[in-house]
Amino acid sequence: MANNMIKPIIWTIAGADCSGGAGIAADIKTGHSLHVEVCHLITANTVQNAAKLLSINPVDIALLAQQVEVLKNDKPPRVLKIGLLVSIEQLNWLKKLIGELKLENPSLIVVLDPVGTASVGGKLSALEPKDYHALLPFIDVITPNIDEAKALVDAPFAEVKTLASTLAERGQNTVVVKGGHSDNETVVDVAFDQRENRWYQLESPRINTRYTHGGGCSFAMALASYIAHGYLLRDAFTLTKAFINKGMHVNRGKLDYYGAFEQPLGELNAEYFPQIESLINDRYTELSAFPSIGSQQGDQALGLYPVVDSLAWLEKLLPLGLEIIQLRIKEKSSDVLNAIIAEAVNLSARYHTRLFINDHWQLAIKHGAYGVHLGQEDLLEADLAAIHNAGIRLGISTHGCYEFLLAQQLRPSYLAIGAIFPTKTKDMTGQIQGLDNLRQILAIAKHVPVVAIGGITLDNARAVLETGVDSIAVVTAITESACYSQAVTKFQQLLPPSTA
Repeated sequence: MANNMIKPIIWTIAGADCSGGAGIAADIKTGHSLHVEVCHLITANTVQNAAKLLSINPVDIALLAQQVEVLKNDKPPRVLKIGLLVSIEQLNWLKKLIGELKLENPSLIVVLDPVGTASVGGKLSALEPKDYHALLPFIDVITPNIDEAKALVDAPFAEVKTLASTLAERGQNTVVVKGGHSDNETVVDVAFDQRENRWYQLESPRINTRYTHGGGCSFAMALASYIAHGYLLRDAFTLTKAFINKGMHVNRGKLDYYGAFEQPLGELNAEYFPQIESLINDRYTELSAFPSIGSQQGDQALGLYPVVDSLAWLEKLLPLGLEIIQLRIKEKSSDVLNAIIAEAVNLSARYHTRLFINDHWQLAIKHGAYGVHLGQEDLLEADLAAIHNAGIRLGISTHGCYEFLLAQQLRPSYLAIGAIFPTKTKDMTGQIQGLDNLRQILAIAKHVPVVAIGGITLDNARAVLETGVDSIAVVTAITESACYSQAVTKFQQLLPPSTA
């Protein structure tokens, strides 16, 4: 197996559209714009244009098998993306191929974008929707539009969540139903991750354009590309939605010609990202913004943000001129926690340091802490209205763009993003952000201070700060240093001076 891959490799198995908008053409353009290497296996050559479909000409399975043989050792795929299949013979061959590839590489992800009809009208495949049922157990992610989902489930009047959950029961780990084919002014895309039993719903205003040919193929390929880059499903889904929105935006208002979807290049700015629909956001639609704590761009810099787990560490660090600190205590009895937090609030008040209490929001309110910090898993259980009414600040942990957008809609006092680098304090497998993702997060931040956390040391802190993040949170870089006070001083020297 090749070991010198710089870009992740995706194999796309799909049809060739001679008009250049859909199928293999869309997959290659999308993959290249998202920095993946694309190998393509063509299942059929179609004869079509912007007005009509004339013919579908299948490619012999023997030729497809030869292409697989020369590619699988030279350029093995990280993701296999499947589009048009034109016969039951191709479907059966593909089932066998996926089984073989997954034996060689159990981490291979298979994305299926089921294609039945051409956007200009006409049937592209001899397969019936029910024929796909035998393939579903071999698929990791399936991305039908709402009409395709109805056909696959044979439920023409079912709601989108019913379609997604029914498809998931038939073998997929994840179902993404694309909403672009609806007539609504808001485009709603829904994903159901069966492995985690979690729903994701993204909404964006409809962008009126007829440059949409191949948009569905591009959506599936963008999702496959982000997955190939290591993004979790929720973030790959969110980034894909932003990618499609930006591509549609390029030709917005152009309604007199049916043209190919234009794959965008460059940064995905905040305007292209969707609204996150979730139970937590629905619960607090009327809640106003939480009180501000300032930022480097405002009158009050956040400064260095240590996170410690004891009163002893508070007593050591508070005299060092910190503007902000967090107390994170786990696995203590309620009486012990009550006493610790009461004393912590008193200590921080003596030094005029803004103290955030991790998790224990009731005790933070009771003892008048400056703020509360919550993880994503705590948002549904905590009473955000009670925290808000107490007049204390709220910080929220996020891990990727989906969680960041969800939390940002709550208008907290600050958002933390991590882990930037691998960290000793918790297992962040699959959620290491790196500096590029941090920059992407900062591009979608709207009027909220952002704190970077996770694996930040004196060696890499300057690079983190150069992204423009408002603050850095550190744990072991202080608590495990040879001299904690020197470590604090060195970190503080890297940060802009406070004007508090």
